[in-house]
Amino acid sequence: MTASAEKFTRQTLLDVHSLTPSLFTLRTTRDPGFRFRAGQFARLGVTKADGSTVWRAYSMVSSPHDEFLEFFSIVVPGGEFTSELSRLEVGDTLLVDRQAFGYLTLDRFVDGRDLWLLATGTGLAPFLSILQDFEVWEKFERIILVYSVREARELAYRDLIEGLVRRDYLVEFAHKLQFVPTVTRESYPGALNGRITTLIENGELERAAGVALTPEHSRVMLCGNPQMIDDTRKVLKLRDMNLSLSRRPGQVAVETYW
Repeated sequence: MTASAEKFTRQTLLDVHSLTPSLFTLRTTRDPGFRFRAGQFARLGVTKADGSTVWRAYSMVSSPHDEFLEFFSIVVPGGEFTSELSRLEVGDTLLVDRQAFGYLTLDRFVDGRDLWLLATGTGLAPFLSILQDFEVWEKFERIILVYSVREARELAYRDLIEGLVRRDYLVEFAHKLQFVPTVTRESYPGALNGRITTLIENGELERAAGVALTPEHSRVMLCGNPQMIDDTRKVLKLRDMNLSLSRRPGQVAVETYW
């Protein structure tokens, strides 16, 4: 994919942090004119040695109010984009599309009492942005963040998640957040063991959260592995929970990149 100079800005890499051999975060400067809603994504471009540019979509981890942009990435073995991205160093240039995209935003739901944020891997990113924005804390009575990874060392951003409730503007809302980590390939203290779909089907997820998943009160956002999204949508459909569309409000929202 190509983009003209008018459609993107050149941003400087401020920080690169490796979490595991395959997971890393990166922070860049932010163009003053770049606007986005919590939960949206941007198209990022990296210039290869041959001068060509490769583009991919990445959800913002950062809040719409931050002066920087932060992204969460996995290195795909042999991947054209992530291989280039993972080689970038502080001071290097990253291209950022001028326009934000995406519909994994709170306005997908017209009502609801409990918000469930179900993520696998780097799909956690948009939910971190949403949780750092004040709107979600006003709109819902309870917020359940479910983060599923293969190994415990992949449980990223734990400091940010645990620190949310200590932020001055969120202290009085701290009771609303319930964090439920899940690990699929090993046992880990404080985390559930199993895939999100299995934990929904056997009721373990609801017991851990202390909240029931119902079409009347629950609104669910899904982000992460495409197979997880498809499988979870099927499980939720059995509970009469359907995709929320502009012409037909529902209980489930997903993101479709590109």
